[in-house]
Amino acid sequence: MNPRFQDVKSEASAALTEDDLRSAYTGIIHEDGRHEYYFGNDTEEAAELREAATIQLGMLLRVLADRSDSSVDELTDLAAERAEQMELR
Repeated sequence: MNPRFQDVKSEASAALTEDDLRSAYTGIIHEDGRHEYYFGNDTEEAAELREAATIQLGMLLRVLADRSDSSVDELTDLAAERAEQMELR
C-alpha cells in the first residue's frame, strides 16, 4: 500500500468536517471493484452546481495528469468514455 494513502484519507476526513465547506465529492473504489460516490453542494442553483462540479473535475484531472504519463486531454477522453459506460445509482 502507498504509505501516503492513509494520510490522505485522514486529511480528507478532517476537511469534510469544516464549517465553511461549499461542495464535496468523494469517489471510492473498493478492492472488489465496487464503486461508491458522495457528491453534495450547498446550493440549489444549476449554475453554481455546474461551477463547483467542474472545479472538482478539473482538480482531479490536473492531479492525475501530474502523477501519470497521460495528458489532461487523454484523461478527459478516457473519463468521458467511462462516464458513458457507468451505471450510477
